[in-house]
Amino acid sequence: MHLFKNFAVFLVAGFVVMLFISYTSREEELPQATAGLSAPYENEILPQVIKSIPLDKEYTFAGETVPLDNFDVYERFDREMLVNSYWHSSTVLNIKAANRYFPIMEPILAEEGVPDDFKYLAVIESNLRNETSPAGARGIWQFLKSIGAYYQLEINDEVDERLNVEKSTYAACKYLKDSKRKFGSWTLAAAAYNMGDTRLRKELDMQKTDNYYDLNLNDETSRYVFRILAVKEILKDPQAFGFIIEPKQLYQPLDKFKIVEVKSGIPDLGLFAADNGITYRMLKVYNPWLRTSRLTNKTGKSYEIKVPETAD
Repeated sequence: MHLFKNFAVFLVAGFVVMLFISYTSREEELPQATAGLSAPYENEILPQVIKSIPLDKEYTFAGETVPLDNFDVYERFDREMLVNSYWHSSTVLNIKAANRYFPIMEPILAEEGVPDDFKYLAVIESNLRNETSPAGARGIWQFLKSIGAYYQLEINDEVDERLNVEKSTYAACKYLKDSKRKFGSWTLAAAAYNMGDTRLRKELDMQKTDNYYDLNLNDETSRYVFRILAVKEILKDPQAFGFIIEPKQLYQPLDKFKIVEVKSGIPDLGLFAADNGITYRMLKVYNPWLRTSRLTNKTGKSYEIKVPETAD
């Protein structure tokens, strides 16, 4: 009888030891959510790891240093890095779209002498989509009608070249170079792109500074360059920020097409598409600047229409 009791005690003791070892091992495997915690949080609802982002290197925009030794600049940049790193769906879509549009923008920026960093400005302006803002700004570069026309983009009921990525990129380059000449830095040129030259000049004169990072501006413009910087960091190396996207999942460039030059009107673009072996939908996907179902062209202007080699 005593032998049986001793054996039972031995079994219970062994079971308790195994439970203790199992719990200890589990404790070591789980990450500590907050510094100072010695055990996992018991009321955990959504298991995940949310980290702050180290800003421990030198950052530049268009070759101009970002003064992170200024606590205010550091915190403004920190905010945008966190917002954009954890804004998952939007960031994934931007990474995918960049694969389609950056190869168009990059050679134009280089040709025009505009720093490559400005392709990220287009990302924060429109998420690389031909959006129309409540204020009427349109296209990937978000030109207002008046500014687009000033930079020689054709804008009317039938044609809107703000939606032509090549032509609008050239126009954006001209705008940015004009602003750089006026304000002396690419950083201020970016701020002017957001708030306009006149309003920026007024703020510079009133605040007695020519440094973007020292200006007290409206919330949107105050965040603007930092948003560009954050998007730049993430899109340069998405995997470092946890965005794992296979090459086949990226949006492919629309670069397989022929150019059909037209110098007369096209009364029916649906018929034009059919005659060229494509759908009306694909005609508009490749040529979003064609705004209606016809092209009147009373002046006999030469237009280049992209006709895709294949249409799915």
